[in-house]
Amino acid sequence: MPRSNHPRRRTSNARGSSKSPGRGPQGGGAMDEDGDGFDMNRARLGTTATESAPDGVWAVRTISAGNAQKSYTCPGCHRAVPPGLAHLVVWQEDAMFGAEAGLRDRRHWHSNCWRGRSYRYR
Repeated sequence: MPRSNHPRRRTSNARGSSKSPGRGPQGGGAMDEDGDGFDMNRARLGTTATESAPDGVWAVRTISAGNAQKSYTCPGCHRAVPPGLAHLVVWQEDAMFGAEAGLRDRRHWHSNCWRGRSYRYR
């Protein structure tokens, strides 16, 4: 049974053909900027989604259970995010002191805590 009822999108590579890009020797997914090889970093970390909320614009990246290596404290519930638990890494895109400052202040959230957070102004 397919995971989705949506048809697959056809992607084009830099040369303009309508074929999907070739996959690297590891078996699948993301290509590097040149389109020649497999970008393992991008495949491992995934892509960053942007969410707009009343308290700002946030970059949200999903961390899989296999990639969760360290323990963190969730700012939503102040409990541990243990190694091996899938969670989110969140930082503010429109931080007051620039994007780099927002990235330095990133936090690891439980997925449910991030979805259920209240929009408190600091």
